[in-house]
Amino acid sequence: MVTMIAGVITIAAVLVTRMPDGNAVPLPENLALPAGATAQSLTLGPDYILVTTTDARILIFGRDGTFRKELPLE
Repeated sequence: MVTMIAGVITIAAVLVTRMPDGNAVPLPENLALPAGATAQSLTLGPDYILVTTTDARILIFGRDGTFRKELPLE
């Protein structure tokens, strides 16, 4: 019984200490999607920001928000 209680306390402690603090990832203010595009997901790379859109496109931006490339998702 004591082992189970210790296990539950340990799991709760790990969850509390490993949870993100809720701070949003800083994005450049000049990052603008093309007209009609809606972001579906976002990935941050070392020197790029990759955005997938709901209309099956991949948009690649520099970390400063400059547009680099558009690729179709197939």
